[in-house]
Amino acid sequence: MQLSHEQFRELAWKHGMAATHQREIIFKAVVSAPGHYSPEQIYAVVKRRVPSVSLATIYKNLRLFVENGLLQEVTPHSSTLRVDGNLEPHHHLVCTRCKSVQDIAGDFVDFKRLARHVPGGFDLTQPLIEVFGLCPRCQNRKTTS
Repeated sequence: MQLSHEQFRELAWKHGMAATHQREIIFKAVVSAPGHYSPEQIYAVVKRRVPSVSLATIYKNLRLFVENGLLQEVTPHSSTLRVDGNLEPHHHLVCTRCKSVQDIAGDFVDFKRLARHVPGGFDLTQPLIEVFGLCPRCQNRKTTS
């Protein structure tokens, strides 16, 4: 997704956030190419444009974007923060060996049916399925080893 400066400003303001230059560069680094990025990966990209940026600033702004619904956190139960700029309904394929994450497009979870099976008092916010297995690259390593 390519955003103009004005589009980012409107998006930030709509979500109650100040549209700073650093935030714009950080956000654009995530959404400019499909993927599931760690703060360290975003930091490497942003540092080329804003040499004074700190890794702590990247973490703080990524968390802010997730909290305000501009990005999604990928595998929130894992030990490392990963963010996803794809806000369309989709699910994830997670490689158990290399930990890569790929999108599966679609909204194929019956949310109402799922809600009937959760424990009382648990408030569902979004259906997200993570399917674990081996990616093609890791499968090839397995068969050639």
